[in-house]
Amino acid sequence: TAREHAEELLTVAQNLQNSSFLLEAHLALGEILFWLGDLSAALEHVKQGSALYSPQEHRWQDFLYVQDPGMACCGYEAWTLWFLGYPDEAIKKSDEAMTLAQEQSHPYSIAIAHVFSSWLRQFLRESKLSQELADKLIELSAEHRFPQWLALGNIMRGWALIDQGREGDGIEDVRDGIAARRVRGSEVALTYFLALLAESYGKVGQAEEGIAVLTEALDTAQKTGECFYQAELYRLKGELLLLLSQENNNEAEGCFRQAMDIARRQGAKSLELRATISLSRLLKSKGKKYEAQQMLAEIYNWFTEGFDTKDLKEAKALLEELS
Repeated sequence: TAREHAEELLTVAQNLQNSSFLLEAHLALGEILFWLGDLSAALEHVKQGSALYSPQEHRWQDFLYVQDPGMACCGYEAWTLWFLGYPDEAIKKSDEAMTLAQEQSHPYSIAIAHVFSSWLRQFLRESKLSQELADKLIELSAEHRFPQWLALGNIMRGWALIDQGREGDGIEDVRDGIAARRVRGSEVALTYFLALLAESYGKVGQAEEGIAVLTEALDTAQKTGECFYQAELYRLKGELLLLLSQENNNEAEGCFRQAMDIARRQGAKSLELRATISLSRLLKSKGKKYEAQQMLAEIYNWFTEGFDTKDLKEAKALLEELS
């Protein structure tokens, strides 16, 4: 498996005691662990990679299609920190990745830094910022001929436009972006992109199409082991089931509880919060306000930062309604 290959790479690098090899090995393993949803272990490896990085020693500007490893470690650290429940720290790391890429004046690394930043802003549900970063990514990718990042920029832009109520060609952008990546044989992050497509279908009132896309995403996660966004797949399925019909109450509740269980197993506090908000809202509609309030207060009180983010603001407002 990819994980085993990365572990072998790390063993070789440790035996050689070569800092460049060690840096790349920690990054490779951290990256794979992130996609697998092993978040704490992923964070440990990318942090070790960052600690080894020296811009003077690890200069990659001469290679057009190689990312700067220090920038990539910061980017993965940003994503992982958000999942683990540290949104403010995540933003700082994402900014650090962008600064590193721009200091190197390396187009490929700058493009990838925009990927890290655009996704992070999507995780934070800041669609306007996510769109601005996606637009810049599209521009860079067209200029320097980075087709895979161009496709990704279109996916992010499409989601952001729909989130802002500017539907237009948003769904087509997301679908076309996914198709363009598939044509190039890229399956990485497919579950996440399908989640964005399903969420977008929900926003334009096409719940059935959204549920069909989530079924594909859940099958893909099962097949590939890409589980980092699995909790959100179940939460979105619950939301779309409710959008389809209130008669789907019990099935939706099962989806929300499954999302919470997965998020807890992974230590993905941000996704646990989101699933708990969805479940608490459903329990409130069933008259189970006390259970909803207890459950939501427990996860909300875990957080120590990020209180101006949309999810935490939403949780606070719902807690006030429940108390």
